[in-house]
Amino acid sequence: MALTGQVALVTGASRGIGAAIAQALAAQGAAVAVNYFGSEAAAQGVVAEIRAAGGRALAVKADARDRTQLEAMATTVKAELGPIGILVLNASIGFPMTGFADYPWEAFEAKVLGELGAAFHGCRAVLPQMRERGGGSIVAITSGLARNPGQGFCAHSAAKAGLEGLVRALAYELGPLGIRVNAVAPGLTLTDATAQLPEPHKAAAAAHTPLRRNGLAQDVAEAVAGLVQTGFVTGATLPVNGGSYIF
Repeated sequence: MALTGQVALVTGASRGIGAAIAQALAAQGAAVAVNYFGSEAAAQGVVAEIRAAGGRALAVKADARDRTQLEAMATTVKAELGPIGILVLNASIGFPMTGFADYPWEAFEAKVLGELGAAFHGCRAVLPQMRERGGGSIVAITSGLARNPGQGFCAHSAAKAGLEGLVRALAYELGPLGIRVNAVAPGLTLTDATAQLPEPHKAAAAAHTPLRRNGLAQDVAEAVAGLVQTGFVTGATLPVNGGSYIF
């Protein structure tokens, strides 16, 4: 229970990777705020599972792109659970999978600004509480597509690459405050968000990894929990892709 006494806020935590991260942090003793936007029932289900296992958890609604809502959420979490010492930026902004030649600028802009805005405003919302605590840990969920793009993913690749750049900049600036900032970059991970992908695509991705399988939400959650507990790592991006980055 290495995180006993810590308070974690996980954005986009009602399902998939976010839910797994919330449960993994709670299993290590952290009190967890489960952020959601539209899936209240799912978020409450995650909270119920954490509480049933003896943990502390709270479901909090907020649009991760909205500064005012994020600031209000941070205030609520502090009042209910205590000062936030762990922030996981997991909320993902949807995007159309379209080739660049046909990509609408409005969709590209919404993805890039939404993704970076969620990170910027999220970090700013918790910064006063981490300063009060004398330190903290921020982990952003990026993507292997930030460095190895694919057809139809130009907006996603650009947004996640920008997020990794922000992670390094914040690690540099916030390190003197005792705040570590890192990223986890998953490969293809089997969640409801990837359920629509054709099976041959998933099989090809698995065959491209030394471990010969696709990722699971729990794989990403374990990596996040490890980074949170590692005290001398900051500014890093950890690939969680079964080794496919080797190729």
